[in-house]
Amino acid sequence: MSDARARTEQPILDCRQERLNRALFASSRSDAYMEAGPETLEPMNRYERPPSSEEAELRYLDADFRVIRPGGFVRCAVTGAKIPLEELRYWSVERQEAYSGPDAALTRALGKG
Repeated sequence: MSDARARTEQPILDCRQERLNRALFASSRSDAYMEAGPETLEPMNRYERPPSSEEAELRYLDADFRVIRPGGFVRCAVTGAKIPLEELRYWSVERQEAYSGPDAALTRALGKG
């Protein structure tokens, strides 16, 4: 293998190795968390906290939403179903309400729900 080719492949391999190391570290952390239990280890960031059973209050923006009152879910304005915040994809900025899916959003837009 030529020196030029070896130099260009080295960063790619380093990047792959770094991603693998991060994945192994993350899995070992979650294994330790499961063994020790949530009482003994503090979460490192907001994504590792257990989901809340409280309903969240959100302010719906054009391509995002802002959390007014923390919680784990919101309710669909049409069906009343619980929607976990990480699965929330449909909402109306004008009406400031969430929808469980495209069918519920269309139902509300057509004035049927």
